[in-house]
Amino acid sequence: MIKASLLLMAVFTVLAAIGLRWREQRGAPAPRLGWMERQKRRANRWVTAAALAAIGTMLLLGGVQWLRIWTG
Repeated sequence: MIKASLLLMAVFTVLAAIGLRWREQRGAPAPRLGWMERQKRRANRWVTAAALAAIGTMLLLGGVQWLRIWTG
């Protein structure tokens, strides 16, 4: 179960990062940024994606666990 949850969290992280990047690019055109500022934004995107993936994984696997408890 631990390997499955890590794989699920990795998949959720990548999908969330793709979604966040798409959302950033869809908005207003960003000004030219320096290398350091681009790296900060990139790191912030991945940390946010990992946080969203952790919440999503906990909700999904927690829901599955509660279904197992309720069904016996």
